[in-house]
Amino acid sequence: MNSMYFKKIETYILELGYLISYQDETNGVFCINSEADGIKNLIIGVAPPILIIEQFIFTLQSDDKEILKSLLIKNRDIIYGGFVLNEDGTKVIFRYTMQIENMDINEFEGALNSLGLLLSEYYEQIIEFAKK
Repeated sequence: MNSMYFKKIETYILELGYLISYQDETNGVFCINSEADGIKNLIIGVAPPILIIEQFIFTLQSDDKEILKSLLIKNRDIIYGGFVLNEDGTKVIFRYTMQIENMDINEFEGALNSLGLLLSEYYEQIIEFAKK
């Protein structure tokens, strides 16, 4: 069953024109890139019944309350997914989790487009946050 979902996601990635820089079917992992969308080393985890999409955004230099507050406020504007912190709270990641069973290519593309849109609209603030 996992192999079926892995192949489904691989087909979607290729149909949408993303470059696969790494894939591991045993662990259900893809790493993809799209220079046009500002997506670099985006991790896609196929873990039925869910699909996990994660993009590293920046490393937190400090526990700046204003940065964290701004990220939470921005989460409200994001159509799909949101900003999260890694386990030790040092890295800001965009993460989106969705059901895989009935997912179609339009839903998958929407999730990736959401990230591309977020990066294009919010990049100046992200750069400033990464410097603090």
